[in-house]
Amino acid sequence: MAWQRLRLRLGADAVPATEALLELAGAEAVSLADAADTAILEPAVGETPLWPEVELSALFRADADLQRLAQTLREVLAGEAGIEISRIEDEDWQRGARQRVKPRRFGRLWLTSADEPARSRGATHLRLHMGLAFGTGRHPTTALCLQWLGAHPPRGRRVLDHGCGSGVLALAALTLGAARCWATDNDPQALTATAGNARLNDLERALWIGAPDALPDIEVEIVMANVLAGPLEALAGRFADCLMPAGTVVLSGILATQRDRVEASYAPYFRDFGCIAHGEWIRLVGTRRGSH
Repeated sequence: MAWQRLRLRLGADAVPATEALLELAGAEAVSLADAADTAILEPAVGETPLWPEVELSALFRADADLQRLAQTLREVLAGEAGIEISRIEDEDWQRGARQRVKPRRFGRLWLTSADEPARSRGATHLRLHMGLAFGTGRHPTTALCLQWLGAHPPRGRRVLDHGCGSGVLALAALTLGAARCWATDNDPQALTATAGNARLNDLERALWIGAPDALPDIEVEIVMANVLAGPLEALAGRFADCLMPAGTVVLSGILATQRDRVEASYAPYFRDFGCIAHGEWIRLVGTRRGSH
């Protein structure tokens, strides 16, 4: 089956209205990407940040009148958007929408793409569909968390993965023997990706998936959060409430220059912090103090 793709560049302020217009025009899918290689390091708590300049791609059926839509967009955006229209085949879209990750090893854990064959006997494999959600093991912040799990297999333990993205940390914990995991994310796309990866690895029964506000009252031995420094600071008390005494918090998504302020936020609840660096990023690990 053939499709049409409309691609344009625009400022972040124009994205919500443009997305709404594209959906009204019948877009089957809309994706956003950085148009100028701009890092987003510090969104406010509860925000879904965008880059200053965004590349937006929308997928339409082959019979959609995209020339007329493009003219409407030029009028709405005052001619500022550079618009491209192209025809693509279904199999090309499927290949483009899904990343393929090279196998990566973290202790006994092998992280592989969904169609990758088993790597070696005696190893533990986690297979992932690679879509738009963050978490392939390639980014240093994810790798730091997976390295910790590989070195500290959570056998029989309960784990909370906050900001789950693709679900990679929760699923890695289950693959390495965790008894039960809870995976939360503000992004519905991330929750969908996590559910798909759980099905792929036959791990649905041991995994709860939902938005942070829907998380039930739980007590776990390990909390893992691979987000950013600002949200992490705000979540210190909440994570402490979820952890049993002597439980472990594993934090990533932190720049080395942000270590002191994140550690200060967690110090009332946690002790014995350890820090490992990967380039400019760090992982902090702390132990819950003895009483709630």
